[in-house]
Amino acid sequence: MRAVKVLSMGMAVLALVLAPALAADYISAGKCKMCHKVQYQSWEGLPHAKAFERLGEEDQANAECLKCHATGGTADLPGVQCEACHGPGSDYKSIKVMKVREDSVAAGLLLPNEDTCKACHENAPHDVPAFDYESMKEKGIHAHKEDKPK
Repeated sequence: MRAVKVLSMGMAVLALVLAPALAADYISAGKCKMCHKVQYQSWEGLPHAKAFERLGEEDQANAECLKCHATGGTADLPGVQCEACHGPGSDYKSIKVMKVREDSVAAGLLLPNEDTCKACHENAPHDVPAFDYESMKEKGIHAHKEDKPK
């Protein structure tokens, strides 16, 4: 009986700790742009930014298509915006948090990896161009401050 109480207490504490991350909201690439201008400007010219526009009118309302062609699966955030790969930004958007990578990650920032990309590039319900993660990683998906825009 004591073990059940301890387990229940542990689960309650875990739920309280995880609740903020689960409740994070999307803030949009427009908000990210305020601090990440170089990344935003290079992203604007990439296919990810235009992913929603590539859908036909009917597919723009199709939840299955929006999973990959709109951030958060909603037409309110068209295209594969920052948060599609880095997670909803409401909890890590502040400059105080973003200055320290560990704090950003603890607040919900996701560091994309191969599985992040493959979720759409290999599991689409339609034909997608061949995807090679290593070459894409080498090329980069958007510029960073130390890079020149791509």
